[in-house]
Amino acid sequence: MAKYDLIAATGCATGIAHTYMAQEALEQAAKKMGLTIKVETHGQTGVDDPLTQDEISGAKGVVIASDIDVDADRFAGKPLVNVPVAAGIREPDKLIKEALSNSTPVYMPKGGTAKAGTDENVETSTAGIGNKIYTSLMNGVSHMLPLVVAGGVLIAVSFFWGIYSADPKNAEYNQFAAMLNAVGSAAMGLMVPVLAAYIGEAVAKRSGLIVGMAVGMIAYNGGNGSGFLGAIVGGYMAGLVILMLQKVFAFMPDKEFRGLKAIFLYPVLGVFIAGSIMYLINTPMKAMNLGLMAWLKGLESSSPIILGVVVGVMCAADFGGPINKAAYLTGTALLAQGNYFFMAGVSAACIAPPLATTISVLLNPKAYNRDERSAGYVNALLGSTHITEGAIPFAAKNPLMNIPAFMVGSAIAAVLTYMSRIQVPAPHGGFIVLPLVNKPFLWVAWILVGAAASGVLLAMIAGRSARKRGVKTGVVEAALATEGAADDATAAPVKVDPARNQPAPVDDQADQTFDPSDILSKENIEVDVPAKTRDDVLHYLADMAVKNGLATDADAIFKKYVAREEEGSTGMEKGIAIPHAQDATIKQSAMLVLHLAQPVDWKTFDGKPVTAVISFLIPEHDSGGHLKYLSNTAKLLTHEDFVKAFQAARTPDALYALFKR
Repeated sequence: MAKYDLIAATGCATGIAHTYMAQEALEQAAKKMGLTIKVETHGQTGVDDPLTQDEISGAKGVVIASDIDVDADRFAGKPLVNVPVAAGIREPDKLIKEALSNSTPVYMPKGGTAKAGTDENVETSTAGIGNKIYTSLMNGVSHMLPLVVAGGVLIAVSFFWGIYSADPKNAEYNQFAAMLNAVGSAAMGLMVPVLAAYIGEAVAKRSGLIVGMAVGMIAYNGGNGSGFLGAIVGGYMAGLVILMLQKVFAFMPDKEFRGLKAIFLYPVLGVFIAGSIMYLINTPMKAMNLGLMAWLKGLESSSPIILGVVVGVMCAADFGGPINKAAYLTGTALLAQGNYFFMAGVSAACIAPPLATTISVLLNPKAYNRDERSAGYVNALLGSTHITEGAIPFAAKNPLMNIPAFMVGSAIAAVLTYMSRIQVPAPHGGFIVLPLVNKPFLWVAWILVGAAASGVLLAMIAGRSARKRGVKTGVVEAALATEGAADDATAAPVKVDPARNQPAPVDDQADQTFDPSDILSKENIEVDVPAKTRDDVLHYLADMAVKNGLATDADAIFKKYVAREEEGSTGMEKGIAIPHAQDATIKQSAMLVLHLAQPVDWKTFDGKPVTAVISFLIPEHDSGGHLKYLSNTAKLLTHEDFVKAFQAARTPDALYALFKR
């Protein structure tokens, strides 16, 4: 059985995007740290890569990045970090370090924690009360959602035969359509009890589920109960009643009475207590539910602009988080009552943000790095299928500016949808359910208008941010943003020939470590270089390349250097720049190193002038090996000891020895 340094569990309410984005982020972060990790995902299709008891026992720490219950009790005795799934996407490095820290509390069942290495048991929740309430709600939503989707779509399909096709007394009646409507209605009817049941399960495990199901049925009451508001209240109430009963019967040893408590005492007393309370509050809760729904229905007609703005802002506030889910839950509840207008605006507001990222990267590709551009293109597909989470990385990059930009587009899409009285009878699916929409082409048009508005704003914000920084992103990303890099794979990588002390081709990259010193020779290192401006440095490098037999046209290389700087400055920080050029006149990949006689103005991360240069020459057709040399060089510059030694070296021999070391 394989052992892992770290184990994790991820999950989100819909189980479609957040779950796997958090998994990928944690796996990549662990890989960068040289750690092994296994991530258990709780997606819409079930649990993938489930953790075994041996794997849990062998791990040094646990990360739970989930909005739903993932059974934390099995991790008892392990240092555990429990956060919402969005945190797993945004800050995986921090979570991993925290999980492996000696100061992280060891998780104890039933909400207790103990400090690592001690037996101290403190009755406080590892995840916090607020997070527990949220994850319990999302656990209910995630189990309810497939039923709502299935029921809503089947009911909508039944309308193809006519709006009254399920009514035997109407001329439009169709037996097959009536069957679809009945089956869909049965699925939709399970929404309330399932929501309550799985909220109860998240709070109090299996006994909470049983009591929650019973209380949920009381809240449903044939469609005349308190609805989804009653289900939420009832689910938490069921869980709390079971927790209370567990304390009351704590004097009975589990070993002898576990079966009696689980099969008889908890369900009988739990259903009696929680059910009685639900029975008493059902009428006032029903009035509240009907009042809320009536108010929302009234807004659809009287104030579609206000409703659209509110829904748009909510859906784009946290992209699948609790605020977004509040609007979504309301839409599904109204769907169950036959209101298809509200969900149309919610869906439009959820689809617009990821499409906006696609438009933004198309409008201003130079403002984004390669990974961001790829993500933007993929978001065209995610958005079309109602997966809002694809917008999260773009929002997280500059939340104070980008989230309001997303809100603008979502609000526009929702407002136009409500003003046009568009109906969407399915709670999910995006453009896949267009045949069920009453005005499909107009709906798509309004969504694209909203997405375009956000896309333009995002492109402007990204461009302004890139110009302000003078670079595209971080050190490694800026270094890798070479024009046309890795597009062709025809030239061989190079390595220094010891006999000539000059770069020479090698046959393949199989055994390459891509150490920067592999393509560096002493002849390509100079100190006390006389240069007063950035362009003086670039001219010097181009002339040096021709003089040392690495290239044939200095003017062509200089132009490529300048073109690369216009894309985004290669000035890093701590007085170092990494200019690079790719051209047909370059014979072979090589690295040039200069120490300047005086500081030169250059756009850098820290705003300080450049005193040293590490440059790369890249043939027009390159195998992509130079990307790894660039990356490894950029990584070297993150080490303080290397930078100090590099700046202190004053001879070509010393610089060459530093890179070789």
